[in-house]
Amino acid sequence: MSHRSPRLATRALILHEDRLLLVNAYPGGQSDLWCAPGGGVHAGASLPDNLAREVFEETGLTIAVGAPALVNEFHDPKTGFHQVDLFFHCTITGGQIDPAWQDPEGVVTDRAFFCRADLEFGRIRFKPDLLPRAAWGDVALYDPLEVIVP
Repeated sequence: MSHRSPRLATRALILHEDRLLLVNAYPGGQSDLWCAPGGGVHAGASLPDNLAREVFEETGLTIAVGAPALVNEFHDPKTGFHQVDLFFHCTITGGQIDPAWQDPEGVVTDRAFFCRADLEFGRIRFKPDLLPRAAWGDVALYDPLEVIVP
């Protein structure tokens, strides 16, 4: 296993009618794991600009990026992959979830809103573990390094 620099990504915590928007980023149904929309940052663009771009690509929504909510690290010990996700509270400013929307990179295949009980009572699989507290709370959290789960 080789170690390389951690990848930096931004993620959006979007609550609409008290439901959290999540995406499945495993093409072809490879996994039932859900996560917040977002992705890797591009140098030269701000974190909010990177996040707005990623959310639009994955969902077709435009957003306003608010306060930071969570810093999460995860890694895959088998490959050495290590990512740091910065989660921000966001609000929808335009668009709507369209089942026909296609991620131009073909990574995100599903998107849906979930209530807090779906996450807290294990009705869906999601990462990171602190996602419900970050989405419905108002305190910035740090979730230490955890192993990635496909």
